[in-house]
Amino acid sequence: YYSRKLYLLPVQLLGKLTTAPRTLLLPLELLDESDRVQEDTAFGALFLISGKNETLRVNGRVQSIDSGLALIQVEECYLHCAKAFMRSGFWDTPPPDDIPTETYRFLAVSRFMALATSHDGGADLSPKGDPAGALLSPYDGAIWYPDRPGNRRIDSFRNILSQPNVALLALIPGCEQVVEVSGRAEITTDDTMRQVFAVQGNVPKLVTRVIPQGATLKHSPALARARLWPAATPPEDLEAPAIFKAHLKLNQTKGLSATLTRAATSIPGAMEKGLAYDYKKNLY
Repeated sequence: YYSRKLYLLPVQLLGKLTTAPRTLLLPLELLDESDRVQEDTAFGALFLISGKNETLRVNGRVQSIDSGLALIQVEECYLHCAKAFMRSGFWDTPPPDDIPTETYRFLAVSRFMALATSHDGGADLSPKGDPAGALLSPYDGAIWYPDRPGNRRIDSFRNILSQPNVALLALIPGCEQVVEVSGRAEITTDDTMRQVFAVQGNVPKLVTRVIPQGATLKHSPALARARLWPAATPPEDLEAPAIFKAHLKLNQTKGLSATLTRAATSIPGAMEKGLAYDYKKNLY
């Protein structure tokens, strides 16, 4: 995500992101619309591995561009929970037989999106997923989406309140088309729209209204190159609970609550059981 623009890269790129500590090297030739990438702009990325529901969120800045490579200075890096991918059926739900060719109809049946927001010169990319018809709703000149349980982070809310310009990239898992939307967002408790997004009797507490300044349906060469579907078997040694534990150990927050949380997760099997319970009981 550069200056409210979104880009897709093939998943095979992960093996090429090797450089100095706290930096990433991105080959521009693998980006969709790489000519828009500029030095000293905000960077937000969502890295995923085929068959894996957890993702890695990486934020930073484009430090330099040279010889077709963008050098990214990493400022934040953390694992995102699996709920968005689970709700969307990202890896195991086939696309519809009749893929819409009209932009707003495509949005209405999309099951996954990446939301780009910004604040104080920084950027963030957040995954959101739901069954078809429960993720995005074009209505009354706006595009609406619900808030669902996730990492309990408020990055997107904080950013929208201070800087309402957003971008989102919506897709139907299994398809090579995407819809890119840019516009101004507003967080609301509108009861009518909250009810529209009810799933399994669970009504979201908040919905966001985006007034689109542009919405484009297009083919993504990068998504085609990634060959995400059918999903591959993820690496056996890449375990989300172990990564979450490492995050907690790095957390320097003081106080009784933080101390008890770190102590609880040190109990063998506690993190695994906690995640399994949360994914089952707090999906919506």
